[in-house]
Amino acid sequence: AVLLAACVAVAADKQFVVVQPVVNMYSAANLDVDVVSQALYGSTLAVVEEQENWVKVRTPGDDYLGWVQRTALKPLAGNPPYASAGNTVEVRSMAAHIYREADVTKHAPLITVPLETRLEVVAANGPKDDRWLQVKLPDERLGWIQQGDVVTERKPMSILETIEFAKRFLGLPYTWGGRSSFGYDCSGFMQMLMRQRGYDMPRDAQPQAEWTGSRSVDRKELQAGDLLYFGKPGNIGHTGMYIGNGEFIHATTNTRPVIQISRLDDMPWTKIVVVQRRVK
Repeated sequence: AVLLAACVAVAADKQFVVVQPVVNMYSAANLDVDVVSQALYGSTLAVVEEQENWVKVRTPGDDYLGWVQRTALKPLAGNPPYASAGNTVEVRSMAAHIYREADVTKHAPLITVPLETRLEVVAANGPKDDRWLQVKLPDERLGWIQQGDVVTERKPMSILETIEFAKRFLGLPYTWGGRSSFGYDCSGFMQMLMRQRGYDMPRDAQPQAEWTGSRSVDRKELQAGDLLYFGKPGNIGHTGMYIGNGEFIHATTNTRPVIQISRLDDMPWTKIVVVQRRVK
């Protein structure tokens, strides 16, 4: 049933932090509507509107709007936002376990978080060896993560590095609204890959195709790393990254609903590619 609770006025600076690995953002305060995007563990969301069990939020970086269930969030107490300053690390594995002790055998993980999750570091060495980091979680719990799962600084990737990185996701399920390593949609996947190169690109395919950080290129001039957009002019519905030799990588439901490599000259792609863009 649609929630009928009255909306609540919100202070302009009110924020929440995400305390679940990945949370869905819905088009309305209702589980029966479509997922428009997702927010990752530990990210800080600006509050736009509140209802009894729902919060309308704006994501950092791309200012994307959507409704999130309140149970997935924790009010942010004070500044700076979680993992935005001080000693922090970023998850570079597809998924990383965080444990209550610096040991993989004694207990089940406290939580498993996706690629790009940022965490606050408390201690740089575990009690037994230096392969562990102690981290403080957004809900104030302490946990341990292995150093091999994280980096202290993300260095922008070259185009070739980005393409090799993208291939790590081959076979990952297509997820409508997905923007995590648990599942991407087409534009979420491209947005993530461009972040690896150091660029903040819009969330959805149509705004990406119009993004001023890139320029149009002719199809016959395509180079590895160029972005492809499919559909009709003004009505872009799909995107992928050209990787050379007539191929591109993308998250799609065509044939198999996974991240895959396709040939641009194959149907239906050759008939519906309408925009090619290269980062300036």
